[in-house]
Amino acid sequence: MVRFALSSLVLVSSFAVMSAQEPSPPLRKTLKHDLFSAEPFTSGTSAPALQNQEGGSGRKSPALAALLSLAVPGLGEHYAGDFGAGKYLVAAEGALWITYAVFDVYGTSLRDDAHTFAAIHAGFDPAGKGDQFFVDVGNFINTQEFNEKRLQDRLPERLYDPNAGYRWQWDSDAARAEFKSKRISAETVLNNRKFVVAAVVVNHIVSAINAARLAISHNHALSESLGALDLRAEVMGGWANPHGIRFTFTRIF
Repeated sequence: MVRFALSSLVLVSSFAVMSAQEPSPPLRKTLKHDLFSAEPFTSGTSAPALQNQEGGSGRKSPALAALLSLAVPGLGEHYAGDFGAGKYLVAAEGALWITYAVFDVYGTSLRDDAHTFAAIHAGFDPAGKGDQFFVDVGNFINTQEFNEKRLQDRLPERLYDPNAGYRWQWDSDAARAEFKSKRISAETVLNNRKFVVAAVVVNHIVSAINAARLAISHNHALSESLGALDLRAEVMGGWANPHGIRFTFTRIF
């Protein structure tokens, strides 16, 4: 269920990214000259946001965009000029790390409660004990039963020394079963952190790919528009009082 929820979160973010794309505005440089008039030759530019980028050409580096988003989701999209898409990945990143923190705090709390329960009902000090020890404690009623099973399996290296703090004796089999259930519940919650980390990695990769694609799309739009020419003519002063004709040449760089 947790894996499905995390996968859904990343997929929803990816779908939002794919549906939020908008083409970058082209850089236009307009050359105007009025025939039959004394007005001087003028020029102007539009889309100033694209100026002074990558040597004034407005081009973006797909590799840099990918690296930025690989480090911080959304940063590459911002560099490529379309943070509207990256904001969904930023939101997903925040939600994933909050989820990780919740699993970590809750799982640690459950595990500590289970260890305290075992210390009370099995009579041992949980300090300094490894995870495998708690697994064995939950499967055997006492140290002697565990050691006998290891000797039957010809695994003498797996014996516990009762005199070294590894002696336990459950006061009832029901308590042992309850501890085992508590331990498994705690480990399940803590293991869910791995799926969160995997989802975080996927989120970074999705953002990197998306940022590179946006940069490529941005550059492609500039390349396609390069050299395009638009010619328009208008009567200066209107038809009622004409005093010249204005020709406007618009070339997209």
